[in-house]
Amino acid sequence: MLVVFLLVVFILAKFAWKPIIKGLKDRENEIQGALDLAEKTRAEMAQLKSDNEKLIAEANAVRDQILRDAKDASDRTIAESKDKAAVEAQKMIDSARDAIRNEQALAVSKIRKEVAVLSLEIAEKVLHRELKDKEAQEKLIEELASTARLN
Repeated sequence: MLVVFLLVVFILAKFAWKPIIKGLKDRENEIQGALDLAEKTRAEMAQLKSDNEKLIAEANAVRDQILRDAKDASDRTIAESKDKAAVEAQKMIDSARDAIRNEQALAVSKIRKEVAVLSLEIAEKVLHRELKDKEAQEKLIEELASTARLN
């Protein structure tokens, strides 16, 4: 029996052992290749995820910068518009003040002229009434002569 066993082992070793070992080695290589491929794919996926997160972060940063720039531009435009409106309002106020001063000066001038004309008319009427008779004229001349100063 030992001889049969040794003979079977020898035949197996000579003819079957190498193909079995070769088949196992091939299977081991296939499994290792699949594991290596899976590890490589996992690493690539991790890298892609990292790259994707970086791209999202960059896009968010660009979006935030665009929003800040738009807000700054809006604030500048509003400030410029307010400043421009304030300047225009001040110009209008100054123009209105000048117009009021001019109208006031014109009105004062007209009133002075009217007062002067009325004063002359009143003086003329008073003098005319006072100087109707000869006696009143002489009396006025004497009063004026006595109050007049000679230089």
